[in-house]
Amino acid sequence: MQNTFDLQQLADQIALWAKALGFQGVGIADTHLQVHETHLENWLDNGYHGSMQWMESHGTKRSRPQELLPGTLRVISVRMDYRPEGYNPVELLQQPEKAYISRYALGRDYHKLIRKRLAQLADKIANAVASEVQQRPFVDSAPVLERAIAEKSRLGWIGKNTMLIHEKTGSWFFLGELFTNIPLPASEEPATNHCGSCSACLDICPTNAFIGPYQLDARKCISYLTIEHDGSIPEELRALMGNRIYGCDDCQLVCPWNKFSHISQEPDFAPRHRLDRADLVTLFNWTEQEFLDNLAGSAIRRIGYEKWLRNIAVALGNAPSTTEVVQALEHKRQHSSKLVREHVVWALAQHQ
Repeated sequence: MQNTFDLQQLADQIALWAKALGFQGVGIADTHLQVHETHLENWLDNGYHGSMQWMESHGTKRSRPQELLPGTLRVISVRMDYRPEGYNPVELLQQPEKAYISRYALGRDYHKLIRKRLAQLADKIANAVASEVQQRPFVDSAPVLERAIAEKSRLGWIGKNTMLIHEKTGSWFFLGELFTNIPLPASEEPATNHCGSCSACLDICPTNAFIGPYQLDARKCISYLTIEHDGSIPEELRALMGNRIYGCDDCQLVCPWNKFSHISQEPDFAPRHRLDRADLVTLFNWTEQEFLDNLAGSAIRRIGYEKWLRNIAVALGNAPSTTEVVQALEHKRQHSSKLVREHVVWALAQHQ
């Protein structure tokens, strides 16, 4: 690995290894993210991150990879499709008695699966390089500007909905990164933006969380409210959440580029425990132990049972008034959690 030819040869081999490991895309970026750093700083200054203090607690490590892992020269970025087969999310959103869970969370937690594959990729690289190499994989596990890096790696462009979009596979995919001190040839220019004049994603947002193109106020985003936010959900937003109990996909569902998306080939990403068609009442009636058991290995489990009930209570408040719905809510009117009780009382009021 003493010359450019050898480095290019290694980069080409990395792409082949990544594909064999189940990644649908791989690219290489340098560590210069100044433009994205400025965007992040402005976003934080405006308070759009809400209660996600971890977004600002790491200083510039998020936008300067070499500060997170000293010696880093390149970031290998990968993507993996997660769209499940035979699942119609638009149809589910039109059934208010059903629970809507974001597509990415229907199967097993992607963090461990992708991190394991990245570790295998790192091993292959280390074995191919005679000299000592420093590498570390990341999958939402550290302060990393993964979409900015993926854009520089030409894996897609950051769209108006702030999601990464690829012209041949849409946006239904996970991202992962492998930091390395090997000076691999990096993409010289980021992917071209193809959003054009389209504003479908901005217009469809149920809570009007987009301040404008490429600007999301997380405090109004349903994904933030149902996953990251620990406290009470603002009353003025509850009715707008519909039956969405974990995450929201609306801005991706209307994206015209997703007509090119691919079905995932990973069995672990297939829906589990009928989460793609479950009744709200059924999920609301789970005991805490059932919640823990049924969601073992799921990304959903990390929000905890209390927030799970809070989210479903809001959805039940938006559901059709039936005896079953009202009884389920009444059963938890005296719940030990103040947070749950507050949202149950609100939900019951919607049916009175």
